[in-house]
Amino acid sequence: MMEGHNVVLDTFAVALLFGAPGAGKGTQAAYLAETLRIPHIASGDLLRYHRAAGTLLGRTAQSFMDRGSLVPDALVVEMIVQRLDQPDARRGGLLDGFPRTYGQAIELDERLGERGGEVRIALHLDVPPRALVERLAGRWTCQRCQSVYHERFNPPRPDFTCAVCRGVLIQRADDRREIVERRVRIFQRETVPAIRHYETQGILRRIDGDRPIDGVRASLLATLADVESFELAS
Repeated sequence: MMEGHNVVLDTFAVALLFGAPGAGKGTQAAYLAETLRIPHIASGDLLRYHRAAGTLLGRTAQSFMDRGSLVPDALVVEMIVQRLDQPDARRGGLLDGFPRTYGQAIELDERLGERGGEVRIALHLDVPPRALVERLAGRWTCQRCQSVYHERFNPPRPDFTCAVCRGVLIQRADDRREIVERRVRIFQRETVPAIRHYETQGILRRIDGDRPIDGVRASLLATLADVESFELAS
């Protein structure tokens, strides 16, 4: 973060943050939302909230899921738009990993336009597929305290017990190499077209995500500060 400055939105606007699994999107999204003083909005969190709360949107989404169908794009975008209608989003919001597909991107643009808002910038944490797989595959998690280890970057103890609490380490299904490779392929097939949609609009900014967290964060802030819709406030 730049010393003595916060990046803030000047008017109602939406920022998007894209990144494949393992790109570090979640870590950066929370920080950016706090820095921009706008809510961090993730479609998965919204879907879980509506289902748990039993809202009309949640019940409708559940009906599709119970039939083994995908939740329609229009329904997910409606959840996003309703969240943007909340008081804390009066100047906009940071959408984390949404839209996931080209169809969702088109639907989102249309709904934002109806409200006088728009996507002002789309940030893509660009990491080579091989690096993504290397980051995620080989992770081990403590069953007891949830500490995370990595076979290469943060090796566990020889007996695969946690150095913090001595709990047993397990490998989550999502962290197995074949699963990680499939998740990356899905991102490339389904989400890259959405990223290209914003590239054609001239609002996509690619950030080299194959660096330490602080370096990526500095580039994100510098990029936001260089966009007309954003300003540095002392």
